[in-house]
Amino acid sequence: MTDTKRICLALGSGGARGYTHIGVIDELTARGHEVVAIAGTSMGAVVGGVHAAGHLDEFTAWVTTLTQTGVLRLLDPGFGQGGVVKGDRLFDAMKGFIGGMDIEDLPIPFTAVATDVDSRQEVWFQHGPLDAAIRASMAMPSMFTPVVINGRLMVDGGLVNPVPIDPTIPIPADLTIAVSLNGNSEGRARSEARTAEESPEEARRWHIPGLTTAKAQPESVRTWQDAPKGLGYIDLISRSLDVSTELVRRYRMAGHPPDVLVDIPFDACKVMDFHRAQEMIDLGRALAIEAFDAAGV
Repeated sequence: MTDTKRICLALGSGGARGYTHIGVIDELTARGHEVVAIAGTSMGAVVGGVHAAGHLDEFTAWVTTLTQTGVLRLLDPGFGQGGVVKGDRLFDAMKGFIGGMDIEDLPIPFTAVATDVDSRQEVWFQHGPLDAAIRASMAMPSMFTPVVINGRLMVDGGLVNPVPIDPTIPIPADLTIAVSLNGNSEGRARSEARTAEESPEEARRWHIPGLTTAKAQPESVRTWQDAPKGLGYIDLISRSLDVSTELVRRYRMAGHPPDVLVDIPFDACKVMDFHRAQEMIDLGRALAIEAFDAAGV
């Protein structure tokens, strides 16, 4: 049994893959560790905020009962307002977990990260209504409609900080644990030994063992084919955002690497597969066990 530790959590963005955050938190609790600060982006803000509010068990009981039909009933149209989904029905259903609470009054210090699209700035919500902060943080472009807070147009924080470690830095803790929802398809942690393709110079440049820089792939153009049939608009948007946010994550995490990284495969589920909660929770816990055991946490 490892010694109990004070943990700062950075929970990343990635739609329904964010249910894996619940499994990670469950495993930390099972090992007796204390979460002393949480920063979250998008779905990381949802799960992190609910946990900071002390309602994660009730939230988990609710999401694990959601069917695909039940999820669709929560998605009200937002066409003409900058997104496919407005989100009012969803947040009405979540009021029991986050409604009426202010961030500064939460038992665990919490930060929700959003993006001000006009000023192109990262915004940290650390005071004020919890539900408004989470709503701003999860406004994924083209999917959930943006919101205006204090006259500023807010969208998903994953555009600028997909795994927000920075807000947790001032909090005294033994370890910082980050959960990225954009890992490779095998789900291997990026904290593994350096790959054969990576040079020592690249490893030193990034300051993260096992992280390789992306290299352009040369290609000879002959002709083109139509995109695969059945490729959905939302799926394409989310996969495209995954590409850009992963590059941002690499740069941000290079400056402030976590002590432990739990890496969730980007293809574990589709961004809107909110009916697959139990499956994702189980995956999160399994990958957390693997990462924690390797780090001796």
